[in-house]
Amino acid sequence: MIRQTVAHVDLAAIEDNLRAISAFLSASPSSRGSASAPGVIAVVKANAYGHGASEVGLALERAGAAMLACADIEEGIALRRAGVGIPVLVFGALGISDLDGVFEYDLTPTISTPAAAANLASAADRWFQTRPRPGSDRGQTGVRPGSDRGQTGVRPPVQGTQISERRRALRCHLKIDTGMNRLGFRHDNLARTLPAIARSEHLAIDAVYTHFATADEPEHPAFNEQRDRFESVLAQLPSLGIEPRSRHAANSAALLRDERVWYDFVRPGLLLYGIVPPPLAVTMPLRPALSLHSRIVHVKGTRPGEGTGYGLHSVSDTPRTLAVVPAGYADGLDRRMAGRAFMLVRGKRVPIVGSVCMDMTMIDVTGLEVHPGDEVVIVGAQGTAEIGMREIAASIGTIPYELLCRVGTRIERQYGSREASESLTGDRENGRPGE
Repeated sequence: MIRQTVAHVDLAAIEDNLRAISAFLSASPSSRGSASAPGVIAVVKANAYGHGASEVGLALERAGAAMLACADIEEGIALRRAGVGIPVLVFGALGISDLDGVFEYDLTPTISTPAAAANLASAADRWFQTRPRPGSDRGQTGVRPGSDRGQTGVRPPVQGTQISERRRALRCHLKIDTGMNRLGFRHDNLARTLPAIARSEHLAIDAVYTHFATADEPEHPAFNEQRDRFESVLAQLPSLGIEPRSRHAANSAALLRDERVWYDFVRPGLLLYGIVPPPLAVTMPLRPALSLHSRIVHVKGTRPGEGTGYGLHSVSDTPRTLAVVPAGYADGLDRRMAGRAFMLVRGKRVPIVGSVCMDMTMIDVTGLEVHPGDEVVIVGAQGTAEIGMREIAASIGTIPYELLCRVGTRIERQYGSREASESLTGDRENGRPGE
């Protein structure tokens, strides 16, 4: 039996969003003056921001993504098992016990610490000794402009295909910490940390990248400081014995802000799903891909002076009609939505009242003719009304990334176009003020 609360994911919207981003990159003055526009490394970590990584990954491959990016080896393995054939970059820190997955499933690891480099080099040495190089170079994971995108379709684990043409070495991306102070080699200590990597016979640095801490804060000076530091690192790398084929730095917010950080590839995440990082705005024709729908399971009246839910909040001095929606914080709704956010019923915005419970939420439908079974839109459009993730996030003081990733696992994702999904192009989602 299907639960009443479901998420509709429009894969066509995701494909169109990728094409819109690519067109935006190609249309810029800097791209028109160069040989080619930057390629797109499509970010599908955290289950593709709650949309479903396997289905979304295949859709992005169809739409022309040069590479996918995920958080860890396990996410990369899931993409390969779904049939993704293009290169898959692993962003996160690497453990010791799970490194075989890098080789078995043809993943491109990130080297972000000296320990990670040493562990990968040792694992590569063992792997290459026990698994000789096959005759084909299929599946090499060095991302570079014009590289083959591979084939879709389910395939068995790939063994030994990441060996560099120059030597028996694993192709990797090198992460530089230019000021975020999370993962990455410190930009001001590379003369001490990188020579050992450059000398390794089992590691080949195909790309170098960094990540911006304040790309979505236009007034913060750290963005330009990080860009300058990365440029300095790029100039220094050849003297340290590292000459990567490609560079990348820009997430969704950075690619909107500054063409100078596009380099060879950009790494959009939120934009792919049709939402612009607050507080930025765009003119790209993006469509939010996810909408969240439920149905009323109960309608009841309350008397003056009565509240509802745990804590009996939202006390009213007049009679009200409340409807119960079978979705709560176990499904990803935030408890702060009560008293601040809305849902849609019969094309009208109705307030969330009381408290968001684990499995249920109450809405005030006073004055509307509603019945059990009526559709409720939590995120999306109904008639001419709409509620987007940016609006909900702003109402409770968080970011749309968090809300998307929290859509619960017990909510079924239904894939395919839907009228409601197609109309989710409102001003709030695209960062433009309402008219």
